[in-house]
Amino acid sequence: MADAPVDTSIVDRLVEFGTALREHGLPVGTDDVLAFCSAVAELTPSDSEDVYWSGRATLVHRRDHIPVYDEVFRRFFLHVPASAERKKVKDMKVPQGSTGTINIPDAEPGDRQSDERPMVLGLEASSLEIERSKRFSACSEAELAAVRRMINKIRLEPPKRRTRRYCTDPSGSTLDIRQMARRAMNLNDAAPELLRMDRKRKQRPLVLLLDISGSMADHSRNLLQFAYSMKRAAQKVEVFCFGTRLTRITPLLDRRSPDAAMRLASERVVDWDGGTRIGDSVEAFVKDWGRRGLSRGATVIICSDGLDRGSPATLAESMEKLERLSHRIIWMNPLQELQAGVPPTLAMAVAGPHIDEIASGNNLESLEAFAGRLPQIG
Repeated sequence: MADAPVDTSIVDRLVEFGTALREHGLPVGTDDVLAFCSAVAELTPSDSEDVYWSGRATLVHRRDHIPVYDEVFRRFFLHVPASAERKKVKDMKVPQGSTGTINIPDAEPGDRQSDERPMVLGLEASSLEIERSKRFSACSEAELAAVRRMINKIRLEPPKRRTRRYCTDPSGSTLDIRQMARRAMNLNDAAPELLRMDRKRKQRPLVLLLDISGSMADHSRNLLQFAYSMKRAAQKVEVFCFGTRLTRITPLLDRRSPDAAMRLASERVVDWDGGTRIGDSVEAFVKDWGRRGLSRGATVIICSDGLDRGSPATLAESMEKLERLSHRIIWMNPLQELQAGVPPTLAMAVAGPHIDEIASGNNLESLEAFAGRLPQIG
């Protein structure tokens, strides 16, 4: 998982834009230009973020500089004459490849017209449409890149558990007799209001064990992207990768950029695209983390195709221990739909008695469906 090559022609173009702004009197420093380049580097094909606002946020420091910035931007990227009427931004997509479209915001708030012109930055708006039911293994590189961006935008709500403590809840099933009695003591002839309460709900811990072995090469990065989305949606999320050994990557996912998180994870995990020892990895999790309380009351999600080269006895023993420690075990298997109702591998047959639910996770549609069921799973 090497970093994507940097297009130096685009960087040169952005630096030239900063120089043009400086020539028109704007106080644009080297640090401002570097921040602008870094912001544009975060943009990906079909991303809704735009170059205009990246530059305006990093290169403009005073409100009265905005008209100058707009004019230079219009001439530099859109080749619009200086006398052209200013328009308002509605959309600008600047992905990698060729030409995107952009509109420039007007300084006049009342102007609702727009002028869409091609943007010259060596970038292109992607018109790629992804079939959500298409298996990850059948997607092209461009489709997989688009899928990962869509996975990053999936809204996730972690499962919750009911605690022993109560809180006021108008739709609760229990009357708050104590609070009603207190209020009744302060009333004269008025009837007390019915107050209800229910148990408080807290997020249930989530633990993800991701198989990154060679047989999962078509799915591991997409599932890791899904784990990144989970980590950003909830506080109590732990993520581990395993092939022949177990590696905790939870701290590495605390990055604003998903690409940076993926790169750090790939650098930390040394057995990427190697063999698979599911039983040994689950045993290591139970011994080093689960018994410390990390899996207590947690929903554990194992993402693996079940193609195991380890001992079935070790897997059965470790899954039994994990079942006793956790609240629920979900196995996400990309091969499950190939043989519906039949365990596709020996490891799945061995682990089956300890699994509460089996999910697919082999395409975007299945991940979105799983995200929709997640709040009710716990």
